Amino acid sequence: MSSDGGNHHFELELQRLEKRLDELLVICRQLQDENVSLRQRQDSLMEERAKLIQMNDQVRSRVEAMITRLKAMENPT
Repeated sequence: MSSDGGNHHFELELQRLEKRLDELLVICRQLQDENVSLRQRQDSLMEERAKLIQMNDQVRSRVEAMITRLKAMENPT
């Protein structure tokens, strides 16, 4: 194989690798963006879950208080 043929092959391979690297960089950026978006969504869902747990606890307390009052009305002392 002549040196020109070897250089041409090397150049083609280098171009192929550069193209693949560019593609991988685009994919990496997309994954980073998606990761940020997913983290934000997770934070939002965790906040929502905490609020729902707090509301559930408040409702439970109110229901328990109502049950206690109802029982007191059934059994006057």
